[in-house]
This record gives sequence, structure tokens and C-alpha cells, in this order.
Amino acid sequence: MSYNVVMIQDDVNKFLEYLEVDRGLSNNTLISYHFYLSRFVDFATSQGVHNVGQITQELIHRYRLYLNRLNNRQQENLKKNTQNYHLIALRQFLKYLSKNNINSLDSNKIELAKQEPRRVNFLEGYDLTALLQAPNNIKQPNKLIQLRDRAILELFFSTGLRVSELARLKINDINLKNPSSQ
Repeated sequence: MSYNVVMIQDDVNKFLEYLEVDRGLSNNTLISYHFYLSRFVDFATSQGVHNVGQITQELIHRYRLYLNRLNNRQQENLKKNTQNYHLIALRQFLKYLSKNNINSLDSNKIELAKQEPRRVNFLEGYDLTALLQAPNNIKQPNKLIQLRDRAILELFFSTGLRVSELARLKINDINLKNPSSQ
């Protein structure tokens, strides 16, 4: 490995440290950024780019073609939103480089892929009722587990929590005295 290959990876590592320490991003977000940027670094070095100063619009164009033709685990092309996650991580990396006076491509030169509008499906009232009743319909010798599962479902629907947020929730995080004040 040449010295320049280490340089581009060093810049990525410093960026990831910045995201962790200065920006306080979650471990899952850091893992995602590491994955997306590692894919870019592998692609860039395969194209003979070993330094962030060598990143050009032409390289980004070839990278976008690469992403568009890349297959996922199901042997299907990556969806546009997945391709955009890669490009967003790369744009953030380039912004970081610029902020730290490291010569590279302007992050504004990277455009995201056009996506079809998201289609949102809503549950009908009877569907929601059936879903909330589901823990009661499962043969479970322990009634406490049924109550826990129902509480989890009700908490999701009443608060909009994500699974990761629920998993980190502590009893001290809950204000039972005046929940509307938060």
C-alpha cells in the first residue's frame, strides 16, 4: 500500500472521529457512515485516486454509475434512497474536509439521485385495534409478557418512538406526573 492510500483513509478516520466526538452521532450512524465511506474509498482507490485532492466530478459520476449498477444482498440494484445515503455520507465528508481547509471537491457539486415520492400506507381503525390486541391472542403462559408487549405497541403508536429509542428508554425517562408538559 502506498502512503497516499493511507492518507485518504486517514482523512475518513478523522472524519468519523469528528462525527463521534464533536457531533455526538450514535454508534449506528457511525457504522453506517463507515460502511458508505469505505465503499467510496475502495472505489476511488480502484480508480487510481489515492488522495482526497484527486476527487473530481468525473470520479463522482463514475461512482454514481457504480452504485446504480451495484447489487444488494437480494441481487437487486440498490434503491435510489440507498444510493443517496452513500452520496450524503460523501457530501458530509467533503464538507468536513472543506471546513478543515483540506483541498477537495466542493460538496455542493454532488447531487442526489431523483427518487419517487414515498407512498405512505395508513392503518385503518380496525387494523390498529387488531394489532394492539395481537399480544392477547398469542398463547403465552405469562400474562406479564402479554401486558409488556401490548404496552410496547401502544407506546409506539402514541409517541412515534423508534425501536432503538424504545430499547434505550429507562424508567427515569418517563414522567408519570405530567406527561403533556414534555
